[in-house]
Amino acid sequence: MKKVTALYRNAYSGLSPATWWLSVVMLINRSGTMVVPFMTLYLTEAKHYTIAQAGLVMSSFGLGAIGGGILGGKLTDKFGFYTIQLASLLCGGIMFLVLGQIDSFPAICACTFLLAVLNDSFRPANATAIAQYSKEENRTRSYSLNRLAINLGWAVGGAMGGIIASHNYQLLFWIDGLTNIGAALLLMAVLSPSKNSQTPSKKDMEVHSGPNPAFKDKLYLLFIFLTILFGCNFFQIFATLPVFFRLELHLTPYVIGLIMALNGLLIALFEMAIVFTLEPKGKNLQYVIIGTLLVGLSFVVFNLFPGQYAVAIFSTLLLTLGEMLSMPFMNTFWVSRTNNSNRGQYAGLFTAAWSIAQVVGPYAGTQVVHKYGFNVLWWIVGGISILASIGYKSLDTRHRQG
Repeated sequence: MKKVTALYRNAYSGLSPATWWLSVVMLINRSGTMVVPFMTLYLTEAKHYTIAQAGLVMSSFGLGAIGGGILGGKLTDKFGFYTIQLASLLCGGIMFLVLGQIDSFPAICACTFLLAVLNDSFRPANATAIAQYSKEENRTRSYSLNRLAINLGWAVGGAMGGIIASHNYQLLFWIDGLTNIGAALLLMAVLSPSKNSQTPSKKDMEVHSGPNPAFKDKLYLLFIFLTILFGCNFFQIFATLPVFFRLELHLTPYVIGLIMALNGLLIALFEMAIVFTLEPKGKNLQYVIIGTLLVGLSFVVFNLFPGQYAVAIFSTLLLTLGEMLSMPFMNTFWVSRTNNSNRGQYAGLFTAAWSIAQVVGPYAGTQVVHKYGFNVLWWIVGGISILASIGYKSLDTRHRQG
């Protein structure tokens, strides 16, 4: 027991105060994330639009997220991660409030697109800030702490959002907007250049005016492509997997919710300890390879084993372990190829990769299920995972060779 206690104490120790504050800002921001998960229901039930129109709005959000990642990365290198985070939170908060008051369908599409651009410009700035506030020896843990804040925030926001949406959809927009603004005010109070020595001032950022090397880094572009493949597989967890649980395994919505919550709970309990144990070994892409295969296997098991509750839980355990091994060390890899003058651009591409996967993966998965069924989709996911792991292996070899 003492060894376990020491492990967890060490896993959370040594991180800078700025890293902790940044995670608190993220927790507040994500705890207010209620509009997007319930946007389709809001449009169909409260605004009486068709499901096709709701899909178009969500597509607008996806396109905006891709653009926001790339734009946010470029602006981060030019103006600094603090300025972009602050502007994104404040403007995004205001845009949530505006979106809740709009009735015109074209205006909703346009406003949703702009909101996504603003929201996702925060992500590369935030990722760049984590690199700035951390040391090389604890950088992966710093990203894991941020992931922990995101997962806890999503859990809180999702639970509260469901309760609030059942009474008043309009409140979702007000809470999202005000939590964004609240996170911005906290950022100003604890991480502004005048309050925190680790936050560069505008004068320090004047040197950030170099070219765009991220688009010229062939190894990094390969990494981005592989990340999109990985993400397309992973995002089945939010699109086709709940439907599979309901239609094929005949699980109740309550049980599906519990199984999905198991993923976040396991991450909260074990990721920091796992990363603390593995980080010093320096085998970052090797962990990504293993994690990629585990994520693929977590879907393939449905074609290999019969069952209901047991196979659903086993799949979730494999998926969560694969996520904990891959995602933190993906961050370590992209940061390792950057410097202070181009980190935002690299972070922007990495953010855009996940946004692309979030758009393409669920759409492609649902189309495959519609035409060929779940079994075919799970085999495809498994095959893509094998291809992606081979790609990561090649990337690891070439990266080590310099």
